[in-house]
Amino acid sequence: MQSVPSRRHVIADDIRNKIATGRIKTGERLPSEAQLASRYAVSTPTLRSALAVLQSEGLVEKIHGKGNFVRYPRRRITYVGGGHALRREPSDESALRVSIRTTNLQAHAQLTCLLGVSANSPLTEFLCLSHEGQSPHSLARIYVPRDLSPADIPAESHCCKSLETKLAELRPPLAEVRERVSARPPTPEEAATLRISAALAVLAITRVAVDSTGRVVEAALLVLPGDRADAFFTTHHMTDERTNGG
Repeated sequence: MQSVPSRRHVIADDIRNKIATGRIKTGERLPSEAQLASRYAVSTPTLRSALAVLQSEGLVEKIHGKGNFVRYPRRRITYVGGGHALRREPSDESALRVSIRTTNLQAHAQLTCLLGVSANSPLTEFLCLSHEGQSPHSLARIYVPRDLSPADIPAESHCCKSLETKLAELRPPLAEVRERVSARPPTPEEAATLRISAALAVLAITRVAVDSTGRVVEAALLVLPGDRADAFFTTHHMTDERTNGG
């Protein structure tokens, strides 16, 4: 027996079809939730549930105080792991604008474990929020010991490379980079900052860089929305010289 689609999925299918056929244009604001609920003869909670389906698919973006808008197609962003540099490679990096907020703080709770330092150790946090046009694209928090923190970081740039270059200039050579990748729901703060649905999974990457003495010289927490994120890792297998008679 074939199940009957729920009202929210019927509504989501109709709006999705209108977007796909161009009857609702990219960047266009949808009618108000009250108007849509009246049009589809459903309650406001049912209508919002239908919009949540489209938001989780990345088709619709809800902007607080303004309404629901048809999203522009998001450029993919690829996190390249396994190297000795923090690399995030969008298909067209020039299309992204990155705001950087620098904060001096003292290590506490998670940060003491992440960087292997004692409580109240001086750290610097770089909060990097990338934008594509007016829409947030990805979020990164980078932590370094205060003595390895550059002093002249611009508040805004077109990429993270200027920050990465300055961090690399101050720290000793890296001996090890540890990365942990997981998929999870966004926190309420992340969902609000990135303007994504709480139902959309994010790719959360924790990256810890260590020098030859075992000191953690950089820790990064990256949050990439799942509708535009890929992680790419390359493993190089070395031939055993003894097996080949070396």
